[in-house]
Amino acid sequence: MTRHVVLIGVDGLRIDDALAGGDAPALTAFVDAGSMASMEMEVPTLSGPGWASILTGASHAEHGVRDNFFSGHNLLDHADFLSRAWFADQTVTTWVATSWPPIADPAGPAPIVWWRDEARRSGRHNVIVRDGETYGYSRMDGEVVAWSAQSLRWLGPRASFIYLGEVDLAGHLYGGAAPEYRAAVASVDGRLATLIESVRERAAANPDEEWLVAITTDHGHLDIGGHGGSDPILTRAFLAAQLISAGGVKRPALPTAIVPTFVAPYLLDMLAGGDGLVAGGRDL
Repeated sequence: MTRHVVLIGVDGLRIDDALAGGDAPALTAFVDAGSMASMEMEVPTLSGPGWASILTGASHAEHGVRDNFFSGHNLLDHADFLSRAWFADQTVTTWVATSWPPIADPAGPAPIVWWRDEARRSGRHNVIVRDGETYGYSRMDGEVVAWSAQSLRWLGPRASFIYLGEVDLAGHLYGGAAPEYRAAVASVDGRLATLIESVRERAAANPDEEWLVAITTDHGHLDIGGHGGSDPILTRAFLAAQLISAGGVKRPALPTAIVPTFVAPYLLDMLAGGDGLVAGGRDL
């Protein structure tokens, strides 16, 4: 059976509130039927450093990303998990779709996910970049999900990363305790449901495939909005996962608590058919 992995990143999500407040039924059902590890983010709790650690498996000191400007970064020495999967096996197809350009835009200051033009030209690496900062994250997340749902269902990439930014913007504008923030959580939850259903449809039609779907975040938000510090509501993150196949849903093995550098090695080991517990990340 061929293993596929999909990581979905919801920027700025206060996971405890999302699960307890009733605003994220799709995410709650996903967690209930799967596995979840708590994840302690490294300070500063900013998107650039956080996603760099999650996607590469390197610490802040190693990848050199300290803020969202990426000045002085060392990402060329720390490839993302999609690139590492392709380096190990050039038949692996990869997909990245994001509404925050620094994740994958080659014209920007990073990107965290390598462009890999030779793979992109051959159709083995597909990149969708939308600019939520300019055109709004709700709209751009919608385009990211529309493209990604079709890709998951029909192309079946072996390794994918999908980034959604609407929740983080709401946290900045209104604060993490505001009704507008909760509304953004509900909106993104609907998009999660669409992506999960696309994987289920793909798996049902391809009984020789097994899909690891994982969902995570990079930081929380203060009640008044904003992040970057060491408050527990900012450092508290998570990794939730399910194994989906034509036979149904299984709970993959996950430690109780992890650090961000665990995620990329975990996904790579799962992609290779392992159980993820030999991954190079440090369990807390």
